[in-house]
Amino acid sequence: MSQLALPFEWPAGDDESAFIQSAANLAAIRHLDHWSLWPVPVTLLTGPRKSGRTLLGRIFAAKTGGALIDDAERRPEEELFHAWNRAQELRRPLLIIADQPPPAWPIALPDLRSRMAASPQVAIEEPDDALVVALIERLLGARGLPAPPGLSAFLLSRIERSYMGVQRAIDAIDEESLSDRSRIGVRMARRALSRIGAIDLS
Repeated sequence: MSQLALPFEWPAGDDESAFIQSAANLAAIRHLDHWSLWPVPVTLLTGPRKSGRTLLGRIFAAKTGGALIDDAERRPEEELFHAWNRAQELRRPLLIIADQPPPAWPIALPDLRSRMAASPQVAIEEPDDALVVALIERLLGARGLPAPPGLSAFLLSRIERSYMGVQRAIDAIDEESLSDRSRIGVRMARRALSRIGAIDLS
């Protein structure tokens, strides 16, 4: 599992060759690579929304024949409890995805709480600078907006360093390009970021 799907919902395909590895996701990838060494056949994967955690889970399940439960903190606890037991009985991996691990994710059912405490946990972190730049360029390219020289560096120094921050910035640039049809560049990106309150032009 050296390459996996792009950690973004745009585009939404599960093409492994599109994945951008960085320090932010390498620990999660390596952990899933070695699922046969887990002490129990269940792992909790956490990470920010838009970080690619769902795509990573889908690819993991397809490769291993295992099961995937996404948005686990919003699912019935009995469902999670039975899925955990089923994974143990069948010795087939189960990947559970949530925003945060317990106790930040409160679990009322004692038996589920103890099982989750016994399960390995791995996280996708917020993107590092290299990943932010790669995502900017990939997302712009996917929308037919190739990044001119200097644009990625301009955005990197001004946008929120998060997956959602990159998403908002690219959405704004895309909307700006459609509204005035001007050539994409630093000047247009500055206007787009100003419109969403990311920078102040006053």
